[in-house]
Amino acid sequence: MFNDIGPLELVTIIVLAVLVFGPDKLPKVIQDVMRTVRKIREFSESAKQDIRQELGPEFKDFEFEDLNPKTFIRKQLDNEDLGLKELRNGFDLKKEMAEVTDAVHGRDSESSTSSSATSSSSSSSSGGRVDMTKKPDAPDHRTPFDADAT
Repeated sequence: MFNDIGPLELVTIIVLAVLVFGPDKLPKVIQDVMRTVRKIREFSESAKQDIRQELGPEFKDFEFEDLNPKTFIRKQLDNEDLGLKELRNGFDLKKEMAEVTDAVHGRDSESSTSSSATSSSSSSSSGGRVDMTKKPDAPDHRTPFDADAT
């Protein structure tokens, strides 16, 4: 609960508490605060138990921490039934970025990356790759220059 409070901040809080409440009333204030915190915890635990009883036996493994969106998504992505690990392993982002970089710079990706030539030759032989270095088959027709448009 107080994981981010450092020793200097803790000493400052204690000194302020002594100055505000005084050394004679401070133990009574600490007892009252602890009693209130304990009652709040008991209330929340009883509310959790009531919710679990109302949900029924189908939700016996229901955890309230799963309601946190980060925890829920992490738990669902770690689920083996979805096959997301196979999808994640199927993408080679470095290879894809190298192919895009080679295409932009006008290099042939198979000749520049000799180590991935065997793996990329099967994927590039499917015909889905567009050669961006090839000029279109149109004649040398230049678009007219319009000085007012630029």
